[in-house]
Amino acid sequence: MKKTTCKTLLLLAALLCGGSLHAQTVLQNVYAHKHQSLNGSWQTIVDPFDAGFYDYRLKESSNGFFKNRVAKSKQDLVEYDFVPAEQLYVPGDWNTQRPELFLYEGSIWYKKDFNYQRKPGTRLFLYFGAANYLTHVYLNGEKLGMHEGGFTPFNFDITDRVKDGANFVIVRVNDDRKPENVPTVNSDWWNYGGITRDVLLVETPETYVDDYRLDLAPGRYNQLAGYVQLNQAKAGQTVTLAIDELKVKETLTTDAQGRATFTLKAKPTLWTPEQPKLYDVRLTCGEETLADRIGFRRIETQGKSILLNGKKTFLRGIAIHEEAPFRAGRVANEAECRTLLRWAKELGCNFVRLAHYPHNEAMVRLAEEMGLMVWSEIPVYWTIHWDNPDTYRNAECQLTDMINRDKNRCAVIIWSIANETPHSDARDRFLGNLATRAREMDGTRLLSMAMEVSGTKENTNQVHDNMSRYVDIVSFNSYLGWYSGTMQDLNTRQWDIPYDKPFFVSEFGAGALAGRHGDKDERWTEEYQAELYRLTLQMYDRVEGFAGTSPWILMDFRSARRQIHGTQDFFNRKGIISNRGEKKQAFYVLQEFYRQKAEEYK
Repeated sequence: MKKTTCKTLLLLAALLCGGSLHAQTVLQNVYAHKHQSLNGSWQTIVDPFDAGFYDYRLKESSNGFFKNRVAKSKQDLVEYDFVPAEQLYVPGDWNTQRPELFLYEGSIWYKKDFNYQRKPGTRLFLYFGAANYLTHVYLNGEKLGMHEGGFTPFNFDITDRVKDGANFVIVRVNDDRKPENVPTVNSDWWNYGGITRDVLLVETPETYVDDYRLDLAPGRYNQLAGYVQLNQAKAGQTVTLAIDELKVKETLTTDAQGRATFTLKAKPTLWTPEQPKLYDVRLTCGEETLADRIGFRRIETQGKSILLNGKKTFLRGIAIHEEAPFRAGRVANEAECRTLLRWAKELGCNFVRLAHYPHNEAMVRLAEEMGLMVWSEIPVYWTIHWDNPDTYRNAECQLTDMINRDKNRCAVIIWSIANETPHSDARDRFLGNLATRAREMDGTRLLSMAMEVSGTKENTNQVHDNMSRYVDIVSFNSYLGWYSGTMQDLNTRQWDIPYDKPFFVSEFGAGALAGRHGDKDERWTEEYQAELYRLTLQMYDRVEGFAGTSPWILMDFRSARRQIHGTQDFFNRKGIISNRGEKKQAFYVLQEFYRQKAEEYK
């Protein structure tokens, strides 16, 4: 791709993330602002033909369902209505709330009424934690904008749109799978549609801290560095940074761009999984104070080792989908996040791979509090449209939004830009540009992606990938003994990973139905899964540079690809815990391996 084209794409991405110019607003640490929840029951209309969005010529209608029209006389013709009998709960997917929507893919309209009284000197934003996948948002019958992507936050400034008194917001959410989407048509998780995360009305002053970053200064353990960014290009505005426990109180003054950068002396206790120390931080601008809890740590590589705060570490991980335990469906509250992470801690983990998309903010913050390092990734998954500029723009927007939201979360140590992507020049350009963007936004974390085994020769698996020059950790997925080879191959297989970098096994595993027992060579039994875990871990532990793993996966999860009646029943059964919370034998195999690794890396 020519440089001019790359620059054009980056400019378009900056302008169009979220589908509207004002969506560049970050609203860092959104819950610290004064806010009102719009969660709860929303009235809905299921619209499989998109009759409320398009007219009969398939053009976007100017008089669609978002107008919320009501017949005023016997002569009026209005062929839709929002009624209390048809409701969905927000946050939540629609698939698991109504049986008739379990397999539904298409559009559903959501409507919520709210009252508001405008206040002088106050801005008001309508904030969505996420909605899957394509979202159009309307306030009082007028379009605010749209957002593409199912797992990152977006917002709209409605200061000049909201009315005193009664208001209504209407949202069209469409989860049609399309080849040019990110993710594309095929995936191995359930396509949960709907408004799946919090919806908030967020109040700020006219001038406020829109974004900030606070971290260890590069190469130093006794200095902090960062920036604050106002929502306006306003010079001379003072912002106070306070960390009482470190005796820090600094008055910062913004430049002509509304930005203040700083370096200050402080020697914090470093965050580790064993001691996940977080500091209470306050940023005060005018009448508003934003409170956050921030930890400080350094993550880096040295040769084939990963170093946390200068000490060699082994990533004792597990992969997790944002799938609710016990009930299935998209995770919808903090308690469900805590259950999943508590299982990971019980397993002996110090690391979780939050696959295959950015998880909700509560999940990341809880991982930080509980002492779990995090791999966070965007859903550039399998066969993306590598040559499509719109697809690239979409992927880069999702990457940008992920980093923007979680850049102050010290638990996040790895940004991942892809999973199991087929090699080609177009793919290398696409992912190379994403890697460059990630480095520009955040050079303090490690960069990786889940690669694949590129070939096998003379009983040696090869991991050769052009993307290796971009990543800090060579990560790959391999299902030897399940999708390829035999269980016996795990005893003798060699590995060719020709890079002076740590390697990380981002996925391995086997399916097992909880409670099904048999011989070690019988698929779908707990014994087969446990034996595969035992032999796989022994195999990788013999290979130089083995720096960690996140086996697939913590808990069974729904997937439309998995259709063996009586065994899968629309579930991927590779979990080491069932969707009902039953621990399989492989859980204890991995737990023991991690106990030994924890001792080894004390």
